[in-house]
Amino acid sequence: MNHSTSRRTFLAGAAAAAGTLLAAPESIFAEEGSFPKTVGDGIPLVDYHAHLDQVVTLEKVLQISKERGVKFGIVEHAGTKENQYPNLISDDKGMKRYMAMLEGKPVYKGIQAEWLDWPMCFSKEVVAQLDFVLSDALTFLEKDGRRVRLWMRNEVKIEDKQDFMDRYTDFNVQVIAREPIDILANPTFLPAVLMPEYDALWTAERMKKIIAAAVKHTVAIEINSNYRLPRPAFLKLVQEMDAKFSFGSNIHGLDVGKLDYCIEMVKALSLKRSDIFTPAPRGKKPIETRKIA
Repeated sequence: MNHSTSRRTFLAGAAAAAGTLLAAPESIFAEEGSFPKTVGDGIPLVDYHAHLDQVVTLEKVLQISKERGVKFGIVEHAGTKENQYPNLISDDKGMKRYMAMLEGKPVYKGIQAEWLDWPMCFSKEVVAQLDFVLSDALTFLEKDGRRVRLWMRNEVKIEDKQDFMDRYTDFNVQVIAREPIDILANPTFLPAVLMPEYDALWTAERMKKIIAAAVKHTVAIEINSNYRLPRPAFLKLVQEMDAKFSFGSNIHGLDVGKLDYCIEMVKALSLKRSDIFTPAPRGKKPIETRKIA
């Protein structure tokens, strides 16, 4: 995969196609002047899914953070070198260098873990120094062993929608169960060809299977402001089944940190601060407490 076809490039295009998000109305904030700003029941506005690039540099993201009152969780792709990203972290040395860059800055330090085998690249001691780890199921294992990037239209060939959905649901569960992660990112994302049937394909049974795994393994479900996913039906089940939520803009560009959809869902579901993810303290990180398959 080269940079022009990376997930990061795709997401930047998706955000541009959707248009610039409207700023959240100031009336929703419970504590004016606080940092980060809070919404509803004192829920802090933390964007745990922010990437740095040539435009959104660390200095720029700190400026945006102050202007919008949003605290950022910075993530970089991490895993084996088979996952071809420009700034991929693939060993302890690279991880330490990345964390040193963020040290002392008012941000959370995280990674976007790539594929199921990423823990083999790092020592537990080094990963435990991160504030959080998120991962997703967007790189999907097909029946023939190929890794298919579900955001790439030319790689997705679906002959049987129901069979795909069953396997995709199981793969989401596998990501949650096998990877020592804090957050499932981009949840319920579907290839473009399936999006018109989103509500029909994401049956209650499939949704509950993923959420039950998240509850069992204490993994938060991201409310993604870029894709405006998951849709309310899934989020209501997350709430009913007592899983945690996290916020993520996953917007690659100057609109990073705009959490409009997240705020909409806080209001729609009357979420409480206790419903929202916060990073675990040292000694209780998933990398320290979970058995790695």
